[in-house]
Amino acid sequence: MRQWAAGLLLAGTAAAAQASTQAPDAAFAPAPVRAGRGSGASHFCDRSQALSAIEQDRLLRFAAALRDELGEDDDIVLLSRSGLDLSRFAIRYSHAALAWRSAEGRWSARQLYYACDEGRPRIYDQGLAGFALGTDDPALGFVSLVRMPAQASTALRPALLDASRVQHLLAASYSANAYAYSVQYQNCNQWVVEMLAAGWADLADGEDLRLRAQAWLAQAVYAPQPVEVGSRWLMLASAFVPLLHLDDHPPEARSAMRLQVSLPVAIEQFVQQRFPGSSRVELCHDEHQIVVHRGWSPVAAGCVAGPDDRVIPLAD
Repeated sequence: MRQWAAGLLLAGTAAAAQASTQAPDAAFAPAPVRAGRGSGASHFCDRSQALSAIEQDRLLRFAAALRDELGEDDDIVLLSRSGLDLSRFAIRYSHAALAWRSAEGRWSARQLYYACDEGRPRIYDQGLAGFALGTDDPALGFVSLVRMPAQASTALRPALLDASRVQHLLAASYSANAYAYSVQYQNCNQWVVEMLAAGWADLADGEDLRLRAQAWLAQAVYAPQPVEVGSRWLMLASAFVPLLHLDDHPPEARSAMRLQVSLPVAIEQFVQQRFPGSSRVELCHDEHQIVVHRGWSPVAAGCVAGPDDRVIPLAD
């Protein structure tokens, strides 16, 4: 049960586990150095860990490979990161962010996290190194980036950089397994896809922005595949973990143990559906190498390079 409670879609909490490598926009919360210390919410919030010098070096080199892959031509990309091992749910990526390049060429990832010490969700900006360092397994990690055509980035940028719209899309209450079609709660990935709606539909600012974003997503046929929970014991976890809820999910979904939750894979599919010219790159690392894999098919489990993948050796 702990893996479900602490892991399934709880990446919004993990996102805050490492320090940002650059100063955040003044309108948003800074990324805290440690997440969950002193939190009254639950011991599940406290998931940070100390990295050895070797692990930190490996992750920084992984972040450098990600930065090199982004290059100078991209404007806004969808970034996703692996978290806990959720392979039992067929989930590789649990946390998504929208990253943009400033006029000075600096990349920032804007994302939602649950601030344990404050007991509420917040939006903050983070550099690429901080994004990579937020992993739960320093020995094996995956990052996916989706490049959008110019028209998609151009439409999205004004909303993504509008502090008022960003905040009006932020829910007051966080749920790691928030129902994808409700505004009662919100998880990190739900904020991302609602931001896509606000930008691509050019939705005006306002207190009801989330409702209008959800209405547009419904018209655009945003349809995450249900997560097959597969266990009544795991469903019961919501009774004991403050960051998990079921009351926003339809009764039939709870009965069938099939929860529709916004996950990075659904957002990637939605981007590809709306803009077929989008492209995808996966980067992964183990203790010996970084693999760069291009295309919409996933890189092999365990970060095993395919015949067309680029391999960057990591020195021992």
